[in-house]
Amino acid sequence: MLIATEPVQVYLACGATDMRKSIDTLAAIVVHSFELDPLDTSLFVFCNRDRDKLKILRWDTNGFWLYYRRLERGRFRWPAHPAGQPKVITRRQLSWLLDGLELEQKRAHKPLSPAIAT
Repeated sequence: MLIATEPVQVYLACGATDMRKSIDTLAAIVVHSFELDPLDTSLFVFCNRDRDKLKILRWDTNGFWLYYRRLERGRFRWPAHPAGQPKVITRRQLSWLLDGLELEQKRAHKPLSPAIAT
């Protein structure tokens, strides 16, 4: 399942990624470029140069999931972040990105911790 119930980190591979890359090559990018473990519960998100295709790599128990999304119209609002190191975002921000929105939603409600009444 793409959005897991356990807490996960979401990493965006900044810059453009060749969408011809396979699971093994994307996992190698995670290891060698990001210096992260592709076998943890994180989601690794890659986008092409035209920002109309993306892939999400995720490890699940005994194998990788590779999600692929191609937009027929429009572009993903991929952040302008220096290439090289990944940008860490929240699952909420990933949902916004997949919905075609900016990562920073200034009008969105801020996450709060529930107050404990005493």
